[in-house]
Amino acid sequence: MSGMNGTSGNKKGSGEIIVVTSGKGGVGKTTSTASLGAALALRGQRTLVVDADIGLRNLDVILGLENRIVFNLVDVAKNVCKPTQAVIKSKKSNNLFLLPASQTDDKDVVNEAEVKAVLDQFRREFHFILVDSPAGIEQGFRNACAAADSAIIVTTPEVSAIRDADRVIGLLAAKGIEPRLLLNRIDYDMVRRGDMLSVADVQDILGIEMIGVVERDESIIIAANTGEPVTYNPKSRAGLAFNRVAARLCGEKLPLPGAEGGSIWNKITRSLGIGA
Repeated sequence: MSGMNGTSGNKKGSGEIIVVTSGKGGVGKTTSTASLGAALALRGQRTLVVDADIGLRNLDVILGLENRIVFNLVDVAKNVCKPTQAVIKSKKSNNLFLLPASQTDDKDVVNEAEVKAVLDQFRREFHFILVDSPAGIEQGFRNACAAADSAIIVTTPEVSAIRDADRVIGLLAAKGIEPRLLLNRIDYDMVRRGDMLSVADVQDILGIEMIGVVERDESIIIAANTGEPVTYNPKSRAGLAFNRVAARLCGEKLPLPGAEGGSIWNKITRSLGIGA
């Protein structure tokens, strides 16, 4: 595909592959992948979202594409089908596409080299390729990172999620993959009461670039249940936040929220091994 634009530097000089990861499950990683993919597509960026959670796929449901799957990532890796046969176009956007995971195979059925070979084939067809990593730091995580130029780490402002994010930052650094932080489900009322870590707290603990902050928003649950990314809802605070993240991925310089209200960081012991 000619005219590739809006991407940061990467290994091939074409589409950028970004792994979306967390370490901890349940922090909104898959929802974030779908929402960012939809937001990038709305900006005219031809975007492929890849479900790398073999055996436990969910990205297809959040995008409302679960009934259209014929082939999947494993089929492409094993040469059961051509790459284009496994890719499904969104019903909502001409720029958004899904490469689903297998629902019946074990996560160890493919290795890093096979996943990298699959994703590298798509580089010149897409501006962005977002890879939804499974939870944990085992084979599925390594597969999801295999072709990545950079990473988005999704965390919530909870100590357990932040500790796992810190662990993943170290693993990505060992692979030479630069991470950026997406803070999800922040509740500013709780922050002001001193019952939740603030944006500044989380950034200070993890020490990496912040790419976006998403407020806790019930519309995300509704969006996931209806198969329509929250990005399409102009009244959703979360949807607007994901749109701003997409703008930053495309090179726009937009301000980020800073420190809001009180902090509970002084109540939390550093014996948990987070940060410095």
